[in-house]
Amino acid sequence: MRRDIERLVALLSSIPGINSVSMTTNGFARAQKATVLKQAGLTGLTVSLHSLKPERFSQITGGGPLDRVLDGIREAKTNGIKPLKINAVIIRGCNEDEIVDLASLAFFEDVTVRFIEYMPFDGQQMWGMEKVVSGKEIVSRLQDHYELAMEPRESGSTAQIYRFADGKGKIGIITSVTEPFCGDCDRIRLSADGKIVPCLFDKTGFDLKPLLRGVASDKELEDFIISAVRQKAPGVETLLKKYEKLEHVRPMHTIGG
Repeated sequence: MRRDIERLVALLSSIPGINSVSMTTNGFARAQKATVLKQAGLTGLTVSLHSLKPERFSQITGGGPLDRVLDGIREAKTNGIKPLKINAVIIRGCNEDEIVDLASLAFFEDVTVRFIEYMPFDGQQMWGMEKVVSGKEIVSRLQDHYELAMEPRESGSTAQIYRFADGKGKIGIITSVTEPFCGDCDRIRLSADGKIVPCLFDKTGFDLKPLLRGVASDKELEDFIISAVRQKAPGVETLLKKYEKLEHVRPMHTIGG
């Protein structure tokens, strides 16, 4: 979607102190870009893949081509892009019957498949707690088919990682709704329209664009960013305790992933 994406990756990866540059993508145009992005400095890739059934995949994505996405994943592997992750949002009544099939990609293909609880970030605002398949339920279903061992959770990590006893890849479980990990969250996002978003579950944004397009000094930019981070919301854990239920927050595409 972005012209000259490989140039942006090259610029970012050349900045002193930047140790890795990763991309989250729907993978629709990935295969033909794999080689040039790797050469530009891309070190990691996350592909959104919520179904392995062509008709269902097309319905979820609004007409997306499943075969093209799968080709892109294979091409990324061939080019040695690692870590290579596959994100699957599990929604009750939609794709929970594919949990084991999606996990097989990790078992056989040496990638990490991350199962994500349904969060209030859908574009059509259809979210509701009754549609959330919890991380515990996902793990329980997987353990009926695979022997899994839990790895120690790294500080600040969004996913609890499991390894297969006799498989190649790994499984990640992201429990943003049922077991939030706000206590050691160290994430901050810059949205596609130039706003700093310190917490996904907070509708607050801090507009950096006027400073970037104006004549702000590096010190002014630094002070603004620090101020935004200090106003970071306490997170979904506190919101759940305060409001008892979550409302729709924003479409995920508005913050770029």
